[in-house]
Amino acid sequence: MPAIRRVVFNQKGGVGKSTITVNLAAVAAKQGKKVLLVDLDPQGNASQYLLGAQAHPDTPTLADLFEQILSISIFGKDPEAFVQATPIAGLSLLASHPELAELMIKLESRYKMFKLKEALDKLAPQYDEIWIDTPPALNFYTRSALIAANRCLIPFDCDAFSRQALYNLQNSTDELRADHNPHLFIEGIVVNQFQARASLPVRLVAELIAEGLPVLQSTLSVSVKIRESHDAACPMVYLDPRHKLSREFEALYQELSTAKHTTAA
Repeated sequence: MPAIRRVVFNQKGGVGKSTITVNLAAVAAKQGKKVLLVDLDPQGNASQYLLGAQAHPDTPTLADLFEQILSISIFGKDPEAFVQATPIAGLSLLASHPELAELMIKLESRYKMFKLKEALDKLAPQYDEIWIDTPPALNFYTRSALIAANRCLIPFDCDAFSRQALYNLQNSTDELRADHNPHLFIEGIVVNQFQARASLPVRLVAELIAEGLPVLQSTLSVSVKIRESHDAACPMVYLDPRHKLSREFEALYQELSTAKHTTAA
């Protein structure tokens, strides 16, 4: 069975993309899956979250892979050479690097938007799941991710601005599916930083459901513990397995794993 490829994306920043990507990938690894996380955001939050102080400046990153793609060398390394281990068993990483920001213009001008998909096609047989973290913008990297993935997960933080970004993303995904990737579909909307006792979040989520949008049942709560998780460079399910947020990440992963989709993956 081919590896599931999920891209986590919202054009609005601050909705928890990196946190959700890392924690769901960690849940998958904890359950015995072989997982690859791809960090396409030049800010590198997902990479920092996973590696922390163990990040080494000489370790190959996605920037090195894209540099190789631009060089068009027939003696290039296999994409696996740019993958590194993380402290979590079963979870590997194609790490980000600040140079990704500078490389984007070159990659876009030379029409390299399908190269990430080609790299992941080579890597996919080695993994059960591939998770892709993205920048908060519809740019070369996010388009590359949407072309390379077969499922899109959208974080929503119960905010009016996030709601508008959600509509824009739906339109962009529909267009990209029609033009480049017929296998891509929106797997679900993840309600993040949800406060069940606050009227605005409850109303916004209810309205999205009423509109027929694919809002997932599993929600993620607000918790200061997630900041401790970031600081410790340790996903919640490992830092504090019994914490409410850890259980919510596990429930969300279970919902994604058991959902029946009508669109081919």
